[in-house]
Amino acid sequence: MSYRRSRARREWIARALTFACALVSIATTAGIVVVLVTESYHFFAKVGFGRFFGETTWSPLTEPRHYGIWPLAAGTAMIAIGAGLIAIPTGLLAAVFLSEYASERVRNAVKPVLELLAGIPTIVYGFFAVAYVTPILQRVIPSLPIYNALSGAIVVGIMIFPMVASLTEDSLRAVPKVQRESGIALGATKNEVIRKVVLTSARSGIISAFILAISRAVGETMAVTLAAGNRPQLTWNPANEIQTMSAYIVMVAKGDVPHGSLEYYTVFAVGLALFAITLVMNLLAARLVRRRSYGV
Repeated sequence: MSYRRSRARREWIARALTFACALVSIATTAGIVVVLVTESYHFFAKVGFGRFFGETTWSPLTEPRHYGIWPLAAGTAMIAIGAGLIAIPTGLLAAVFLSEYASERVRNAVKPVLELLAGIPTIVYGFFAVAYVTPILQRVIPSLPIYNALSGAIVVGIMIFPMVASLTEDSLRAVPKVQRESGIALGATKNEVIRKVVLTSARSGIISAFILAISRAVGETMAVTLAAGNRPQLTWNPANEIQTMSAYIVMVAKGDVPHGSLEYYTVFAVGLALFAITLVMNLLAARLVRRRSYGV
C-alpha cells in the first residue's frame, strides 16, 4: 500500500513539473505579446496604421521622417527567399544522400560536421560574407557594392543549410524500413522508393524543417547586418544595400535613442510586425502539415 502511495506521489510530482514547464513557455509567449502590443500602442497612437502600411519610405531617425514598414519588409523577404532557394534544395539533397545512399561510416562522419556548422555564431558568418563571399561576387559583378542583399542571402542560406539537412535527414530516417522494403518488393527502383515512399511518408517533418529554417532566416540579425548593410530602401534588386527588420531593431536598441521617444517605440512596432509574420508562417506551416498528414 505504501509503495502505491509513493508511486502515485511521484507521478503527481512529475505531472506537476511538466505542467509547470508548459506554463512557463505559455507565460513567456504571452509576456512577449503583451510587451509588444502595449509598447507598440504608443507608436501607433501617434503615427497610425495608415502611415505605417501606406508609406514606402522608412526614415524614423532623420528628417523628413517617414514610417513606412515596406522597405524593411522587402529586405527581410529578399534575405529569406534567397536563403531558402539556396538552403532548401541543397539541404534536401544532402539529407537524401545521408539517409538513403551514404554508408554508416560516412553518415557518422558527416552528421557531426553538420551539427558543428549549425552551432557556429552568426556573426562569424557575417564576417565570412564580408571577407570572402562579397569579394568573390564582385569578381563576377564589378559594380556590386560591399553591402548587398545577394551576399546576405547567400551567407544566410549557408547558415541554415545544416538545419535543413539535419532535420530533414532525421525525418527520412524515421520512416520505417519495412516501407522501403515493401516498395522494392513491388518492383520499384530505389529512386522510385525514395521519391514515392520515403519522401511522401516524411513530408510533414520535411515541411516543418523548411519552415523552421525560413523562420530563422527571417529573424537573422548579425550576419545580415554585416553582409547586407543598414540602408532601408524599397527594392527587389539583390545587388542593392538593404536593411531587414531585425537589423533595424538591433541598430536602434543599442541605446542611442532616448527612452520613451517616438523613435524608441518604432522598435516595438517593427518587432510586432516581425512577430506577426513569423506567427502567420508557423500557423500556415501547421495547417499545411496537418493537411498533408491526413492526405487532404
